[in-house]
Amino acid sequence: MAFDEKNPASAAPHRVVLDQRRRLTISGVEEVESFDESSVVMRTNQGALLIHGSSLHIEKLSLDGGEVLVQGEVDALTYEEELSQGGFFSRLFRG
Repeated sequence: MAFDEKNPASAAPHRVVLDQRRRLTISGVEEVESFDESSVVMRTNQGALLIHGSSLHIEKLSLDGGEVLVQGEVDALTYEEELSQGGFFSRLFRG
């Protein structure tokens, strides 16, 4: 993979570390799309990542380094290939 000077986070390896379901460290993050206490949606260099849980908050956000630290009760991690209106978000907000 070539280094992209416009987005140095894209060169960072994607890594997910979950400690005791309470502390989630993610590298290779390109953008945080949205977040609230029950979900975090981010784009990584491996696709879109959706985090479900409760009392979630972003403790650390370093998009220059491509790293995010999320704390709270993590219930699920889900990957999607793309953040497209017809795919990812339609399934996310389906009632």
